[in-house]
Amino acid sequence: MPSLMQTVNAGLRRVPPWLLYIVGAAWACWLFFLGATGGLGVEPIEALEHRYGKLALQLVILGLAVTPLRQWVGLNLLPFRRAIGVITFFYVLAHLMVWAVLDVQSVSAVWADIVERPYVTIGMAGFALLLPLAITSNNWAVRKLGSLRWRKLHKLVYPAAALGALHYVWLVKGFQIEPLIYMAAILGLLALRLRRPTRRVAR
Repeated sequence: MPSLMQTVNAGLRRVPPWLLYIVGAAWACWLFFLGATGGLGVEPIEALEHRYGKLALQLVILGLAVTPLRQWVGLNLLPFRRAIGVITFFYVLAHLMVWAVLDVQSVSAVWADIVERPYVTIGMAGFALLLPLAITSNNWAVRKLGSLRWRKLHKLVYPAAALGALHYVWLVKGFQIEPLIYMAAILGLLALRLRRPTRRVAR
């Protein structure tokens, strides 16, 4: 008799990864619609900016959790990992565009914020690290780079995730527990990837 996790994994295998792209895009459009029609409160631009950013961090955590969930729980989300990564970048880009185009509304002001505000500098650094990952998230790039170099390149997600969490912690005013929870989750998942050096047994 199959276990519960085997049943769940069997059900997940029937879900096409492209469905995640549709759901991710639809949710982003729905949030934008809410912001445009007053559904996000009295500060819709700020609310939309924060919603996109928070969703990006949640997806980062989900992406980092794929391997531990498979190793420890038996939940297999590997077929969806690339889609999760691409959607994560999409939400980071949406967060950035709302801030730059709808909030700041000036190239000079955007540049000034990047230079003068540390939390913006950190956020832009994280975005810059994600750019090559988004560009190479396709089979053609894997073939051109080779699987080994491709995997090494995509480890940039680790510092990008840490920078994203730090950006959120630094952004909020005063002590707030939620950004610290995101930071702890990301740092915890990154810590799981640290390999302890194996000791050689003397002969």
